[in-house]
Amino acid sequence: MTPFLTQKTLLSLLVAAGLAACATPDNRHVPSAYFEGTTLDRYELQASPYSQNLTVYLDHRDDQLRRTEVRKVEAFLRAYKDHGHGPLRLSIPDGTAHQELVISAAVEIRELSWVSGVEYENIEGSAYDARGMSDAPIRMAFTAYEVQRPACPSAAQVDFADARSNNDMPSLGCSVRSNMAAMIADPADVLGARELDGADASRRHIQFEKWRQGESPAAARTKDSSGAVSDAID
Repeated sequence: MTPFLTQKTLLSLLVAAGLAACATPDNRHVPSAYFEGTTLDRYELQASPYSQNLTVYLDHRDDQLRRTEVRKVEAFLRAYKDHGHGPLRLSIPDGTAHQELVISAAVEIRELSWVSGVEYENIEGSAYDARGMSDAPIRMAFTAYEVQRPACPSAAQVDFADARSNNDMPSLGCSVRSNMAAMIADPADVLGARELDGADASRRHIQFEKWRQGESPAAARTKDSSGAVSDAID
């Protein structure tokens, strides 16, 4: 008859089995990407540059830009101020029969740019050969960025009941990144932080003087300031 295992022997066998299991983990159900970086690295946003263009049409019967073209230029300048990068490129036709109109229109566009807050030094001028064109247009352009939204896997492709490993689901984080791509005002922010504007030295001096005098730096409340909840709809 086989003798019973002693308690000490049984405990030793269990410990040995546990160590063996730890030494040879089963990683067959864990994707290799799980061991590299983080979940957000899996769906990192990317931004690429593209050229935003505007064609400003001229009519030799006029001596300035038509109102429809002025509105187009103004909208284009607002877009440049909002998400444009680098210089505002202005290309005028050269060699037309109505060069006076071309020069007058270019000056008008520069004035519109100045009113919109675009400095003259931020405008990059050039000319193109327009010989043979009766009413050659002025071309404007600037560089903007667009963000590539990640291709999220369908939830139908994910087995949420598969718990053989402790790794996250392959779709985790993709919807968050996709929503970020839709909400980013300027896709160029994906490439890095924007440059900060200069500090307000006068405001800093006022706050420092309040601290020096032992006064509260908080803004003073007026009689119109109130934290009460309105009862207008009660």
